[in-house]
Amino acid sequence: MTDDRAASTVGALMTSPAITASPDETVARAAARMREHQVGAVVVAEGDHPVGILTERDLIRLTAEGIDAGGATVAEWMTEDPDTVGPDEPVSRAFHTLSERGYRHFPVVEGDRLVGVVSIRDLLRVAQIEPVTSPGSLEAPKGLAGVIVAESEVGDVRGDEGFYHYRQYSAIELAEKRTLEDVWHLLFFGELPKDHAERDAFVQRLQPLRAVPEDVLSELPDIARGGKEFVPLDALRSAVSLASQSFGFRSSIDLEVDELREDALRICSVTPTLIMALWRLRQDQEPVPPHPELPYAANYLYMRTGRVPEPEHARAIEQYLISTIDHGFNASTFAARVITSTGADLGSAIVGAIGALSGPLHGGAPSRALEMLDQIGDPDNAEAWVRDAVEGGKRIMGFGHRVYKTEDPRSRMLKEVARRLGGGKAEFALRIEQTIVDVLADVKPGRDLYANVEFYAGVVMDRCGLPEELFTPTFTSSRMIGWCANVLEQAADNRLIRPKARYVGPPPPQPVPDLD
Repeated sequence: MTDDRAASTVGALMTSPAITASPDETVARAAARMREHQVGAVVVAEGDHPVGILTERDLIRLTAEGIDAGGATVAEWMTEDPDTVGPDEPVSRAFHTLSERGYRHFPVVEGDRLVGVVSIRDLLRVAQIEPVTSPGSLEAPKGLAGVIVAESEVGDVRGDEGFYHYRQYSAIELAEKRTLEDVWHLLFFGELPKDHAERDAFVQRLQPLRAVPEDVLSELPDIARGGKEFVPLDALRSAVSLASQSFGFRSSIDLEVDELREDALRICSVTPTLIMALWRLRQDQEPVPPHPELPYAANYLYMRTGRVPEPEHARAIEQYLISTIDHGFNASTFAARVITSTGADLGSAIVGAIGALSGPLHGGAPSRALEMLDQIGDPDNAEAWVRDAVEGGKRIMGFGHRVYKTEDPRSRMLKEVARRLGGGKAEFALRIEQTIVDVLADVKPGRDLYANVEFYAGVVMDRCGLPEELFTPTFTSSRMIGWCANVLEQAADNRLIRPKARYVGPPPPQPVPDLD
């Protein structure tokens, strides 16, 4: 890029010629071409004219629906009439458009002729330099909505498709077929256990890490009983901070990957023990030590009562935990990565993530969805109750999601778990869900609102014997694994996360007035 002006245009960054596919060829052939050229999309063209674009998102959606790629045509799965950009378009404008619309690739056209393709990754290469050479020229929407700020192999959320995945596997399929320890292994080591022996070895590695250090255990009663009101995440945040200090966690920038991973295994293993110890101490009961033979989910329930749980309850909680391990670059995950980018120790990153999760706009509250069911009281009351609530400006708990534009796949899976478990609350929730969806569609036309993970999560946890105070800590215990996977990824290829703000105050410099 010898010319500054040229380097700031799309034409200088685009891949040319673009990798293309025809509308009538099979998705399998197009996917093979994507793999061969290591690209995330192919432009679908008729002659020199782009008529669509087929991306990795489309391939994942096809796979998730169980469609044979060898029998499906590109025309059936492509996005038709894609937005295009000209080669002379400034990088900053193209980057803003991609971010705003949630796209990752733009066909580049000159007139009607396809001349190349540009991706968000191409634009980010210049975006990292451009604010220095041209301050203020690169802006993002408030809240960084839709802005891609990093590359990740941990997982992703496809909100328009109602699909999310951990690495290359559907998160829901993992919850249906695998154990939590298997998924934990996947996120920390990049692959599922190959056989029962590898799974067993991993479980045995984790079990001794569950114990709370004596110096931390002695402080837990004061943490659990310290306030008039028990705020579980506040207590857990303090306990995790103490445990991190006791473990001697050091700056992530000073650790080899295996050392940092060991820290992560230790903090994820001890967190369920801390949660249940704090809860029991708050009830004036002694903590129950971890069971030496039970796996994660069953042991979690065991530490609440001291009784081995029913297998169906342990499996239901395990499926819930697997489904909530990770969910894209949410606020708490981003907070953990920002803190890690400074070189801070793992404990600091996790305490910061817990703090972010504690905010009511992020952590959610499955207990509030249960409270709503209690307030409705009877299925026949649902329609009138929802209409009154919406007209009064109240939020309908357990419905709607910022990312998903379709049914939340976690809710769909947990609905089946609730159906399997049975019980009064499950039957009630199943009966009134559709009534609430229909009423919301009527009173909020144009906005499709579906049940989210909170709606059935509370029902499932309640049926398995967890009190409402433990709903959010239970969510936190699984999300800890996802946070740590992101911390490991950030530390492995670190760059200090240092955005900038656009100053909008009074114009400087102004003279400093003397004090009268």
